[in-house]
Amino acid sequence: MTPVLDIVFSRWTTPILWTLNRFGRQRFVELNRNVGAITAKVLTQRLRQLERDGLVVRTYHPEVPPRVEYEISELGLSLAPLFAALTDWSEEHLPEVEHARAAFDAADG
Repeated sequence: MTPVLDIVFSRWTTPILWTLNRFGRQRFVELNRNVGAITAKVLTQRLRQLERDGLVVRTYHPEVPPRVEYEISELGLSLAPLFAALTDWSEEHLPEVEHARAAFDAADG
C-alpha cells in the first residue's frame, strides 16, 4: 500500500494529473499556470517522476524552438475513479472535518 500512496498522494501528483486530465495535452508553461502555486523546479521534478511511473507521457517535438508537451497516460487515466471517489467524499464529509477542527481548536484554545 505504501508505494501506491507515495505515487498517487505525493504533494503535487494529484493536482498535476487532475490538470492534465481536465485540460488535456499541455506545454510546460501552460501546465505550470494551470496547476497553480508550484515552482518550475518542483513541476519538472514531479513530471519526471510521473513519466517514470508511467502516469504521464512526455512528447518532444524537434522543432525550432523545440516543443515539449505532457499528457496523462492511459495508466494515469485509470486513477480517475479514485479521484472521483475522493471528490465525492470531500463534498460529503469536508463540512464535518471543518466542524471537528473548529470544535478541537475551540477546546484547545
